[in-house]
Amino acid sequence: MIETIIMEALESATNAPAYMEVPEQAPKEFITVERTGGGQRGYQMRTATVAVRAYGESLYKAALLNEKILNAMREIQYQEDSICTCELNSSYNYTDPTTKRYRYQSVFDLVYFA
Repeated sequence: MIETIIMEALESATNAPAYMEVPEQAPKEFITVERTGGGQRGYQMRTATVAVRAYGESLYKAALLNEKILNAMREIQYQEDSICTCELNSSYNYTDPTTKRYRYQSVFDLVYFA
């Protein structure tokens, strides 16, 4: 599953825990990875659009974690044999107005082998 590959790579590169959803007992700083779309090219080649969210106790700390994520995702295609390409689609402040939890979201388009 591409999400687990990304989560493991991000945890290693950022030293922040990564989850597929916000945990009930959330730490001050963490990452979530959500696959928002994708498809298949041929028999083994797949595509995925993945939203990676950086959470922090301040907007500044969320932005710093987001920068670490951007750097890690730039390198992921060179470190993970199954990932052919990883391109940044967009990156922006995504603070949740209802919970007032600071976060950034970066969206990536990937091509990988299943």
